[in-house]
Amino acid sequence: MGMIISLNNVSWRRDTTMILSGMNWEVAQGQHWCIVGLNGSGKTTMLNIVNGYIWPTSGEVEVLDHKFGEVDLRELRKRIGWVSTSLQQKLYGHQTALNIVLSGKFATIGLYDKTEEQDLKQAEELMDFLGCSALAARTYDTLSQGQRQKILIARALMANPDLLILDEPCTGLDIFAREQLLQMIERITEQPGRPTLLYVTHHIEEITPCFTHTLLVRNGEIYKADETTNCLQSDVLSDFFDTPVEVQEHHSRKWLTLAANI
Repeated sequence: MGMIISLNNVSWRRDTTMILSGMNWEVAQGQHWCIVGLNGSGKTTMLNIVNGYIWPTSGEVEVLDHKFGEVDLRELRKRIGWVSTSLQQKLYGHQTALNIVLSGKFATIGLYDKTEEQDLKQAEELMDFLGCSALAARTYDTLSQGQRQKILIARALMANPDLLILDEPCTGLDIFAREQLLQMIERITEQPGRPTLLYVTHHIEEITPCFTHTLLVRNGEIYKADETTNCLQSDVLSDFFDTPVEVQEHHSRKWLTLAANI
C-alpha cells in the first residue's frame, strides 16, 4: 500500500462560506497522526471528506490507494474505523457491550446479522486486549464514558480496519480514565498488522510518543504538517494559537501552558 491518505488542493464550501481551503496533506504507511485545531477549525469537515461523507468542492482525494470518483465509497468505508461522539449518540443503549463490539464487523448500528464462532472469538479477544472483558454482558447505557470509549474502539477494530480515526476520544474522561485510554491506544500501535491512526484532540498533552506526526489545522487551512517534534514547539504553537504559550516535556509527553505574561 502506498499513501494512506492524499489530499490534493482540497477545498469545501458551504453556500458562500469557504470551510476548507487548499488542503494538501499526505499520510504514509507506518505513520500515526494527531490532528490539532480549535473548535470550528475544520477538523471534522476534513475527516468527513476522508470518509467520503462529504464531497470536496474542488481538489482530489485518495484514501487507501483509491481515488474518489473511481471507488465505491460504501466498500471503502468498511476499511475505515471511526470512533466519535456522534457515533455514541446513535447506538442503542439496551444492547450489550459484546453485541455492540460484534456489530463492528458489519458496520451497523445494532446487531442484526448472523455471527459466527470466529466473530465471537475475535470480539472476546479484542475486549480482553482492551481491558473490558468484564463489561461484555453489561448494557451500553450502564457504562461510564471511559468504558464506552473502550467498547467503541473494540467495535472499530472488529472489521480489521486499515485506518482508525479517533475523534476526541478523551472528551468527558477524568484524568485516570484518560491516561488508561491513552495507554491502550499506544498498545494498539504496537500490534502487528496495526491500522494507521488519526487522533483528533484539543489537548497537546494527549499526544503520546506513538504519534509520529502532527497536523495543525486553523481556519480551514493546514498551518503545519510535520513530524510531531517539529510541531510541538513553543514558538510554533504560540503562532498557531495566536497566543504566547510554553511547551515543556515530562516523561516523553509535551505539556502546554499559557505564557506568564497573559
